[in-house]
Amino acid sequence: MKRTLTSAAVAAALAALSGTAAAQISDGVVKIGVMNDMSGLYADIAGPGSVTAARMAVEDFQKTSKAGLKVEVVGADHQNKPDVGSNIARQWYDVDKVDAIFDVPTSSVALAVSQITRDKGKAFLVSGAATSDLSGKACSPNTIHWTYDTWMLANGTGNAIVKTGGDTWFFLTADYAFGHALERDTEAAVLKGGGKVVGKVRHPFPGTDFSSFLLQAQASKAKIIGLANAGGDTINSIKQAAEFGITKGGQNLAGLLVFITDVHGLGLQTAQGLIFTETFYWDLNDDTRAWSRRFAAANGGKYPSMVQAGVYSSVLHYLKAIEAGKTDDGTKVINQMKAMPTDDPLFGKGSIRPDGRKVHPAYLVEVKKPSESKGPYDYYKIRATIPADQAFRPMDQGDCPLVKK
Repeated sequence: MKRTLTSAAVAAALAALSGTAAAQISDGVVKIGVMNDMSGLYADIAGPGSVTAARMAVEDFQKTSKAGLKVEVVGADHQNKPDVGSNIARQWYDVDKVDAIFDVPTSSVALAVSQITRDKGKAFLVSGAATSDLSGKACSPNTIHWTYDTWMLANGTGNAIVKTGGDTWFFLTADYAFGHALERDTEAAVLKGGGKVVGKVRHPFPGTDFSSFLLQAQASKAKIIGLANAGGDTINSIKQAAEFGITKGGQNLAGLLVFITDVHGLGLQTAQGLIFTETFYWDLNDDTRAWSRRFAAANGGKYPSMVQAGVYSSVLHYLKAIEAGKTDDGTKVINQMKAMPTDDPLFGKGSIRPDGRKVHPAYLVEVKKPSESKGPYDYYKIRATIPADQAFRPMDQGDCPLVKK
């Protein structure tokens, strides 16, 4: 009888402890929402592949975690429209009990979701959006900007090109928040390096026919035509520039935001020689190679973009912070994430600043010639590694209200 009572007492104590732990996780489930462009211009750089990356992070976390967290991943297509993204965010937070939103390429959508997340006290981990305003004037205590941003791209690529003689620029810019921010940050880097901007033109987003804009760029005689766009817009700009013989005429294209998926779509024959900045490449080391092959096996053979790698990395750190802080309260989890150093197989060791900027190294890359490539996705030569403390805008220059002067 005594043994039975003791067993019952132990069982009751365990149940009480379990109940206490569950009570700290809202609804007993950590629900992650991956929002991006699932079928349009940015589907290859994010899309369903980002959902796959998030699920891989959950799987890897649960292999080593003792927290026993129940985690669900859902996805949605924001169609690159701020109103659609805002509606999804509200539905997720208010009705579907989503605790955190991840990815969200398209800066105009990300800025809207960031504000909604702040209002709701949830967590927002941005991988796909580029505008540096997310850790600058539009920073939020509920948002972390993870993978890259327009300041990093501008200073990595812009500085390198100006230093090697590309000192006159013409910008071909996507006409929305992302393009404007990328143009602004790159122009500042060009001018700081002693270069000059001789013209700029803005194209509709998304665009299909860039001929009139490229002819203006060609007529400007600028040494460098800066492509302040992304995804399908960048691919089409480069293809149409080749048709006009722009690079054969002596002008060079600077892809200010280029992904490995773009290079794959263009082919090395067209993309060779392009110089740009990335924060992740699958062939950096043994860890990135092993993870990327796993990802490709689950993603129809397609290797990861830096956006998809950033989703994996941010989900993993988010779950570690929930385990450490024993809560999924959005504001508390973001604070816990900032307090913990970041460390994962894709981006290595890093940190998250008070302004919400995740910092890690960046890489200036050059696309290989077809003869230099040893196989599918063997596309980059690493020209330079930009250390973490130099890759992103200094915190005191971003005008983030969270940063104490």
